This record gives sequence, structure tokens and C-alpha cells, in this order.
Amino acid sequence: MAIGPDTRGVYTIAPTPFEADGKIDWESLDSMVDFYERCGVDGMTILGIMGEAPKLDAGESLEIVKRIVARTKLPVIVGVSAPGFAAMRSLARASMEVGAQGVMIAPPPALRTDDQIVTYFRNASEAVGEDVPFVLQDYPLTLSVVMTPAVIRRIVTDNPACFMLKHEDWPGLEKISALRGFQKDGSLRPLSILTGNSGLFLDFEMERGADGAMTGYAFPDMLVDVVKLSAAGERDKAHDLFDAHLPYLRYEQQPGVGLAVRKYVMMRRGAIASDAQRKPGSALSAAARQEVDYLLSRLESRV
Repeated sequence: MAIGPDTRGVYTIAPTPFEADGKIDWESLDSMVDFYERCGVDGMTILGIMGEAPKLDAGESLEIVKRIVARTKLPVIVGVSAPGFAAMRSLARASMEVGAQGVMIAPPPALRTDDQIVTYFRNASEAVGEDVPFVLQDYPLTLSVVMTPAVIRRIVTDNPACFMLKHEDWPGLEKISALRGFQKDGSLRPLSILTGNSGLFLDFEMERGADGAMTGYAFPDMLVDVVKLSAAGERDKAHDLFDAHLPYLRYEQQPGVGLAVRKYVMMRRGAIASDAQRKPGSALSAAARQEVDYLLSRLESRV
């Protein structure tokens, strides 16, 4: 399944499973991939922020890519963001050689002006190779780099290898509308737009023109169904399903604790054996686990 500007559906952002001592849990890596396939996702994105990529060394990162690519026929996109272009190129080229279908690149927090941002992505694409398809990650809430629709248009126009935007601005509905408007007036070539932020606004993002989701919500099966229902014009059914998840989705989206919540629920769902994070990381208190368990029981009664 090749990826390109017409890519649609749900590309789940995968965590990296660890054992309690911080070692990579390879068996859970396999079971996690199987879990995502059962949920019906269209692809996987690995080694992103949720994947605790900065806590991995170069060898571990590539071994994870190899293991996942060998495990699934789903297209795999690899997060290759790094402080320097040498490390970015090394992981990107090696990942593509073992079967990944693209990479994801985020801007470093130091970028401030529009020209700096545009130049950075031109240099990044040259570094990894202009034959490597890449996803532009737009996540100002965490990365502190603000890209306007006009800047995104410049980046896409300058870089033929940029086929997708991972849209995680907030509020961001108007940005989606602006980008689709550029396409209508002919000033922007076709571009896949998949949205993040745990899917917190997926219901309306789909209606604004998003092609699907690229996020790590612990219920990717819900994201898959919402995207399909929305694409089929089943607006009320899509919103009803989405609304049932909102109380738990809100809890999982909390900055600083969201990954701990997500890993705990994925453990409860049997996707991974442990909710451990590699240090430095966070963990849920007993009270927080009880709250999550309560929200899950309410969710189960509604869907």
C-alpha cells in the first residue's frame, strides 16, 4: 500500500513498549502491531514524540523499525526528527532500505521566522534525500514553532517529497479550511492531511477536509470508525460514537500525564504487557488509575 498525497484513513502513532527496567519489550512490540492491525488502522507511524524516540539510541531505533516492518504489511512511517541532519539522514535512509514507506520531520523549537522554517525543511529534505517521502509535522503546542497556512504552502511547494501534513495545531479547524482553499484556487498541489492531538477534534476536522487521523489514542478502532462514518456522510453516527469517547479522551489528552494514561489503557486492552516508560518518565498514581478505570467502565457501557 503506497503512500502519497491521496493517503487517507488512520495512521496510528505507536508507543515504544518498555519493561520495568527500561529495556525494550520486543514481545510487546509484536503484540502491539497485531493489536493495531485488529483495530483496522491503515498504517503506523513510529518513533515519534509518543514513541519516546529521544530516549532511544540509534541502534535501538533502527532495530524497532526493522522489527515492525517485518511484522506487518501496513505502511510504516518513521519519525526521524533529530538535532542534526547527519542523524536524521542516517535513520531515514536505513529505515527506507528495510521497508519503511516514508519519514516524519518536525521543526526544531529554535525556528522563529517564516524564512527560517521554510529553509529548514528544504535543508532537511535535501539531507534525507529528495527521493524520501516525508510528513511535515505541525505541532506548535509542543514544538513552539508556528506555521501559518501560507508557510505550509511554501514548504509543500518547495519540496516535492512532502506528501502529507500531520496537523496538530490548536485551534486548527480554520487552518484545514485555508489549506483546502489553496488547493481549490490552484495555489497548492494535492496534500494528504491527517490530524493529531489524540483526535480531540477529529469529528469536525473530517468535515473541514481532513483525510483522517495520525494520532496515538488508545482506541484507534474508534478513530477508524469515525473516519469511515464521516467519509460515508453518516454525520450523526460519527458524532455519536465520538461523543461517547470524549470523557476518557479528555483525560488522556492531559499534558504531562497523557502517555502514562495511554500506555496504561493499552496494557489493559492487551496490546502491551507493561505501561512502563523509559526514564525520565511519568507514572499514574493509584487515584489516577481508579479514575481511568471508572471512565473505561462508563465508556464500555455506552459503546
